[in-house]
Amino acid sequence: MGLEVQRVGEHEFLGRNERGAEGAFSPAELLEIATAGCSAVTAEQLIMRRPGDNSRFSVAVSADRQEDAAELDALHIRFDVDLSALDGEERAALATAVNRAIDRLCTVSRTLKKGIPVYDEFPAE
Repeated sequence: MGLEVQRVGEHEFLGRNERGAEGAFSPAELLEIATAGCSAVTAEQLIMRRPGDNSRFSVAVSADRQEDAAELDALHIRFDVDLSALDGEERAALATAVNRAIDRLCTVSRTLKKGIPVYDEFPAE
């Protein structure tokens, strides 16, 4: 299973790791779950418009990481949604719309792609 975010209801998502945890994540897992969650939230309305409001979908996320490295090299986001009611042209149009929305609106992936600086501050006194 790895890491995934599952839509369980309207505007309601649940993140899980391969240990089955729903609230116990490593720092790297939190970053991955945040990215998958942001993609799921961003795409929800587009996806639900086509298959139907009661549809459930999940977004799996995995990371490339060098052995013993303290950072991730890449994230891979994969949607799992039943599109059997759509024809090939409708599926392609939905994929284009979802990808465009994520590229424009997903704060987490946009920030990661931008590569912003992070300033750590620890009190000296």
